[in-house]
Amino acid sequence: MTGKRDTIVAVASGTGGAIALIRLSGPRAIAIGDRIFTGVSGSPLSRSRGFTIHFGHIRNEADEIIDDVLVSLFRTPRSYTGEDMLEISCHGSPFIQQEILRLCIREGARMAQGGEFTLKAFLAGKMDLSQAEAVADLLEAETPQAVRTAAGQLTGALSRRVEEVYSGLVDLLAHFHAVLDYPDEDIDPFRASELAAALAAATDGLSALLETYDRGKYLVQGVPCAIVGAPNAGKSSLLNALLGYERAIVTPIPGTTRDTVEETVRLGGVLLRLIDTAGLRKTEDPVERLGVERSRRAMEKAGLILVVLDQSQPATEEDKDLVRQAVDLAPTILVLNKADLPRGLDFTEDLDLAPATPVSAKTRAGLEDLGELVAGTFPQPAAGEAGAVLTNARQADAVRRAAEALGRARAGLAAGLTPDAVLIDVEEAMEAMGELTGRTVREDITNRIFERFCVGK
Repeated sequence: MTGKRDTIVAVASGTGGAIALIRLSGPRAIAIGDRIFTGVSGSPLSRSRGFTIHFGHIRNEADEIIDDVLVSLFRTPRSYTGEDMLEISCHGSPFIQQEILRLCIREGARMAQGGEFTLKAFLAGKMDLSQAEAVADLLEAETPQAVRTAAGQLTGALSRRVEEVYSGLVDLLAHFHAVLDYPDEDIDPFRASELAAALAAATDGLSALLETYDRGKYLVQGVPCAIVGAPNAGKSSLLNALLGYERAIVTPIPGTTRDTVEETVRLGGVLLRLIDTAGLRKTEDPVERLGVERSRRAMEKAGLILVVLDQSQPATEEDKDLVRQAVDLAPTILVLNKADLPRGLDFTEDLDLAPATPVSAKTRAGLEDLGELVAGTFPQPAAGEAGAVLTNARQADAVRRAAEALGRARAGLAAGLTPDAVLIDVEEAMEAMGELTGRTVREDITNRIFERFCVGK
């Protein structure tokens, strides 16, 4: 994806701002800077120390001033990429940005690909793979929790947790090979009981890490949330109330919603990916029946289910069945809608299976209480835990394969296999764990990871 000797350039800031940031990294970065930048001090960048900021002008080939800029100078290896690097702060005009890019390319740079700056940082050992992924997560974060999680991973919280398990297995292998290779040395013998204990401890560590995946992915990606209920219970009205605008069609006619409607909203500080579903009921209408089936599939994939009940009416057997189905599939909250009307709903055993709160989608009353229930269902990580969680399927798969390999090692040891045979599976587990941080990751996996990055990062 990247050439080690290439000098790359790209806009590293968002669009539409008053100030833009252009990043230039590579062996020719400072030389290019000297060609296009004239500092008011008169001293060229090549004679300046790293971690300095310089005010001056960008000039084109005709020696015309393009813009007044600030240039931040970083020297290898103490930079984001580990290379010589410049960051040019210019005015946000698209023309100015494109002109500076053109001048840099004219002097020998090339346009960076998506994620190439961070890839350079990874290849230079400035960060591991989980930290590189955290950069992309931080850019895409939509909630304070997502920001804290990504920032925690960026500081190495996940890497340190993985390293605890990995280093224990390294010690195990080192001890075995020391005993094997130096039989005459005074080294404690390699005991099967100690091997079993070490494997059990590593397995426990991986299991605990794997258990963080659901929470981690929801923090970063949002919680898929299915809004379900009987026709005319107020599901679409609730969706509109949560969004603050009319997204779904609302009528007094049951069965108006025939397809799922998806939107994103923050509720109780949690990012919810709302899915408004068709009313769940028996129907002979083929179109409505298709909508009902999609509703059931949405429930099966949900991380949270909001069961909307019309609290002005007595609960039906279908309502009770729906509550039972929901609580078996995912964390569930009962939304007792139409709280602005006289209450006709009695709580029964079936309706006590999940927390409930009265809401009026019409007046928006009760939404704050609903948010508190959502926040309680997906609590904030404890102090010091932010980032020490798995946040994507790649990470979870690597941990799962490592745990499976250790499971085979433990089974082999229990069956009487020799330590050298058992440790083959241990090495496989370590290889899978290495994929989390990039110790053993293949180039194609690396390229796939960095494809999600935007240009300039």
